[in-house]
Amino acid sequence: MHLESLRVDTVRIAALLQPFLTRTLPELALDQISTYIDLLLRWNARINLTAVRDPDDIVTRHFGESLFLARQLFPDAPVPGVGRTLLSAKPSLHPGSILKMSEVRALDIGSGAGFPGIPLKIWAPAIHLTLIESNHKKAAFLREVARELRLTDIDVMTERAETLAARPDFPPANLVTFRAVEHFETILPLAIRFLAPSGRLVLLVGTSQLPTLASLSPEIRWAPPIDLPNSGARVLSIGSN
Repeated sequence: MHLESLRVDTVRIAALLQPFLTRTLPELALDQISTYIDLLLRWNARINLTAVRDPDDIVTRHFGESLFLARQLFPDAPVPGVGRTLLSAKPSLHPGSILKMSEVRALDIGSGAGFPGIPLKIWAPAIHLTLIESNHKKAAFLREVARELRLTDIDVMTERAETLAARPDFPPANLVTFRAVEHFETILPLAIRFLAPSGRLVLLVGTSQLPTLASLSPEIRWAPPIDLPNSGARVLSIGSN
């Protein structure tokens, strides 16, 4: 069945993202987001990638929150060339830990439709990104997004996170992300196992999950949660081991 183009105008995308960013994205990034939304809506007609189906809501809920996360981690991006630092000023989280973006190995667990991992890669294209998604159809979607957006240095692992965490040869990541998931209590300990020393664990969660977050991760030092723009019930939590 032929579907008309579902691309969202880049001017509209830039306007919707304003509450989440301190500056307008480069035109290339806005074009990538427009293409991504088109792909997401087309694939969503066949497989369940997201319950959010309105293009404006996709921009704010999925891209806005993911890019808000990205700019907290990489405040110097997106800029020409390689950015300088990993993570903005969070004094309690190893302030001496400075990495070039090209040295960052990011791991996104249970990627689903690709959030926050792929927007993070759009914001900071020099990082190495691994997406873990055990559903083969969703993994195929992620690979198509990477191809269509011409993203390089990105891997899609079609395995369960538990399986990869048990592999002694699987490299640790100095940045691990995931959004609030159904099996939060199971995924959080796995995320910690993937984390390299002095790494960052960065989560988009509901405020109701914060007590569980603290109790399940005594080895992680959590900075005060950051409220997400236009959301009274969701926060960004950044921790360090």
